Amino acid sequence: MSAHAPHGGVSVVICVYTEDRWEDILAAVSSVRAQSAPALETLLVVDHNPALLERLGKEFKESDDVRVLANAGPRGLSAGRNTGIAVSRGGIIAFLDDDAVAERDWLRHFAAGYEDPLVMAVGGRTEPIWASGRRPAWFPEEFDWVVGCTYKGLPRGKVRVRNVLGGNASFRRSAFDAAGGFATGIGRDGDKRPLGCEETELCIRLTRARPDAVLLIDDRAVIHHRVPAGRERFAYFRTRAYAEGLSKALVAQSVGADKGLESERRYATRVLPAGVARGVRDFVLARPGGAGRAGAIVAGVLTTAGGYALGSFRARRMGATFSVVEIGDARAAEGGGPS
Repeated sequence: MSAHAPHGGVSVVICVYTEDRWEDILAAVSSVRAQSAPALETLLVVDHNPALLERLGKEFKESDDVRVLANAGPRGLSAGRNTGIAVSRGGIIAFLDDDAVAERDWLRHFAAGYEDPLVMAVGGRTEPIWASGRRPAWFPEEFDWVVGCTYKGLPRGKVRVRNVLGGNASFRRSAFDAAGGFATGIGRDGDKRPLGCEETELCIRLTRARPDAVLLIDDRAVIHHRVPAGRERFAYFRTRAYAEGLSKALVAQSVGADKGLESERRYATRVLPAGVARGVRDFVLARPGGAGRAGAIVAGVLTTAGGYALGSFRARRMGATFSVVEIGDARAAEGGGPS
């Protein structure tokens, strides 16, 4: 895959914000460099952290394939992604989390999806790397989205979906021309709430702008995502579920509950009850973690619903608090502060 590929090559955007993830960032870049289908370029977008910007600038000063940029917009993941999109040269833009590593054929599987000209986005499968070395016995696979990973209940194989998941996703450049960039004020800002759903909102907006657009997940495009010890605890599970409810309420306020909650209804009425039943069965059979998983699913549903109810109330009173930018309006500062 090169600049001469039919789609113009793939630019990989990695948004970074803290020096605490220095080794993870280097590992993410190395995994892109090791791809069987090489990326056109890797863009490291630094989120309002001058020390990290300077350190990465020095680290990759001699690199032809890595460019270091400052987030040109407000603090947060969405603006960082928009900065990367604005300066990227590829016909496809792929996104990789700064604490994840991609398998060798990640980009090859992404690129293959775009052989169909109607395909506007291709996502992949994200597997957790637990800090403790194994999944906590109480942690239900149905809630792996809490730690940014593919969860039980998503369709397997290469399938059409409503939305891709942002930490392991790619979009055709023309998708952003049609729909604009990621909405700011809805997604991640360091460790503040709300913590997600910006890719869901973008994908729904995209299919409204381009009703013929096809969005895919190809679960052969695999990345491995680090889950730190703090995120293996029930307190984080509950906090993240609550934040998801807040974010989903914003999305539903913007695009309507029919589209905004379309996938979630199937998940809540079919996938989660089956998960509770499995947990109860495992408890009855004296298998480890069964009661904990069943309880965590119930707690996760109630907490998410609570966040959604509060978020809906706020959204009705104050309106949506996020905005969509035209990618052409973004101006990235490369290697240093604003120019």
